[in-house]
Amino acid sequence: MGTTNAATEAVMTAHDKAERIQAVLDDLYPSVPIPLDHVDPFTLLVAVVLSAQTTDKKVNQVTPALFARAGDAAAMAALDIETVHGIIREVGLAPQKAKAIVGLSRLLMERHGGQVPRTFAELEALPGVGHKTASVVMAQAFGIPAFPVDTHIHRLATRWGLSEGKSVEQVERDLKAAFPEDRWIQLHLQIIQFGRDRCPARFHDLAACPICSWAATPERIADEASRLPKGRR
Repeated sequence: MGTTNAATEAVMTAHDKAERIQAVLDDLYPSVPIPLDHVDPFTLLVAVVLSAQTTDKKVNQVTPALFARAGDAAAMAALDIETVHGIIREVGLAPQKAKAIVGLSRLLMERHGGQVPRTFAELEALPGVGHKTASVVMAQAFGIPAFPVDTHIHRLATRWGLSEGKSVEQVERDLKAAFPEDRWIQLHLQIIQFGRDRCPARFHDLAACPICSWAATPERIADEASRLPKGRR
């Protein structure tokens, strides 16, 4: 009985914290646009593939030329890898991404009539499409509840004590358990924006943060404070 009560209390504590985090994020970011420029599921899929280890800003700089040349799966499948690489060469891992984009476009033509599929299994079977990319497409292109975990979300989930952060899979499970399903899509964008604007990875004063100041443990706040430059302690 004691074990059950303790477990229930821990879950309730996580949900209470999640509700307060959600309230703060809603106040700060009532509306957050999708950061990758796109016009349909295909262009979103390509943009997300390009975004791995590359800033959204850089992706948005190269995609206009790419989509002007090939704005759908049929046109992209007709291009050779070298042509795509020449257009996207400024993004990180450009050779691998060019191969993946042409490959996934050809598979979309062969298996799905040129349309982006609406299941995780079919998306993750495409070249260059992992679970995070599939989650973004499912959420942002089709409105299907998903909670993609990027580096910002992974970092903040552990700082806020919502997850131990041992793996991306664990963080995703913990966040889905903490927040209501109908808020996953918006919260994914809100947390990323908060991480970029107010909660950096290095030299962050947790005690002055509108969420970390109460969501992080006192030990975590003290530990990160000890790493601040002397003038900011």
